[in-house]
Amino acid sequence: MQRNTRQRSAILETLSRQDDFRSAQQIHEQMRADGETVGLATVYRNLQALSRSGRLDVLVAGDGESLYRQCEDTGHHHHLVCRECGRTVEFLAPRLEASMTAIAHEHDFTDVDHTLEVFGLCADHSGIDASAGADGDSGRGDGADAR
Repeated sequence: MQRNTRQRSAILETLSRQDDFRSAQQIHEQMRADGETVGLATVYRNLQALSRSGRLDVLVAGDGESLYRQCEDTGHHHHLVCRECGRTVEFLAPRLEASMTAIAHEHDFTDVDHTLEVFGLCADHSGIDASAGADGDSGRGDGADAR
């Protein structure tokens, strides 16, 4: 069980106002702009602890930098991330989960875990009408539950 320190509370408060993934430096800069006196090392340490506890999602960017976002859903979920603006949508994919379990079983793997981040362009940046997906329906032909 983690202690809920003032710094942790401030980090969670900062992230609660963000919709996209942010680097530790960006979070630190925002906290300082908000008047928080916290060191960058403290931000890093707390972000790692919060992500280990499942309170934050972590996305590893193409350059290897970890980016953080407060979870909307504490259960297992995946993300759609706009490459242009960083907008992020959490979604569930029960059929994908079943497929991953079957593949692992087929190869005699147990205790399997995975992450999935799908990158693309959101409706604002792709020119697609947000009320009709690319194929004219909800945009989720795979049965995934979007949030």
